[in-house]
Amino acid sequence: MQDGSDSAAQDGDVVVARKPRKGIYILPNLFTLAALFGGFYAIVMAVDGRFDLAAVGVFCAMVLDSLDGRVARMTNTQSAFGEQMDSLSDMVSFGAAPALISYVWSLHGLGRWGWFAAFVYCSCAALRLARFNVNTSVVDKRYFQGLPSPAAAALIAGFIWLANDLGYKGVDLAWATFAVALYAGLTMVTNVPFYSFKDVSMKRSVPFAVIVAIALAIALVNLDPPKVIFGLFVMYGLSGYVVYGVRKWRGVQTSVISTSTDEPDERGLH
Repeated sequence: MQDGSDSAAQDGDVVVARKPRKGIYILPNLFTLAALFGGFYAIVMAVDGRFDLAAVGVFCAMVLDSLDGRVARMTNTQSAFGEQMDSLSDMVSFGAAPALISYVWSLHGLGRWGWFAAFVYCSCAALRLARFNVNTSVVDKRYFQGLPSPAAAALIAGFIWLANDLGYKGVDLAWATFAVALYAGLTMVTNVPFYSFKDVSMKRSVPFAVIVAIALAIALVNLDPPKVIFGLFVMYGLSGYVVYGVRKWRGVQTSVISTSTDEPDERGLH
């Protein structure tokens, strides 16, 4: 004797399949959590007065942040949860952490002007991340709209790392820190195009000379990491204005927003 469910199935009734339980992909989110830890570690080191380690924490968070999205795409483990987690991690590591590190290291000596600069940077990082999330579907993938928050954080962390390496104290460079924080913060919310390197494919073959150049670049960084790394990010932080000026001079569209009459989709980071 067959049970009622079998009889119903034989009568042609539609049987609804049970939906698989949703979970959280662990691999890409481990990289995101590690990046978040880098930002948290940077804050703790700044409070303890270890500003060189605080800067290293920010740079470690940058490396890990660049990997989580790629790992998710390579393993086909993208998720809405991961996108939101990535945005929140970026806000801590590249928004709050650099602002607090710069304030504790130097800006506190300027009184209200000091926390003004730190807050401007932190708020601009939040605005930049929110705009990126909203405009991700309409921006030219080859460029970022404004300075990306990891590069902005690298300007501040690199400046502090270099100053400490040269023996300067924060109180001696308070106004210089003020200028770097404002430049990095305000450049994040401009429409200046910064090359994203997203059109560089790791799967394509390259000439042997490119591998040699990469090896030389790594060796150059190892010679004097604070100077070389800060110098590289200074050049990148100025490159957007060079691209903007060249486009303006040639009469080419300077905005990286694609021509569209549709509202951008509110999709997450990466």
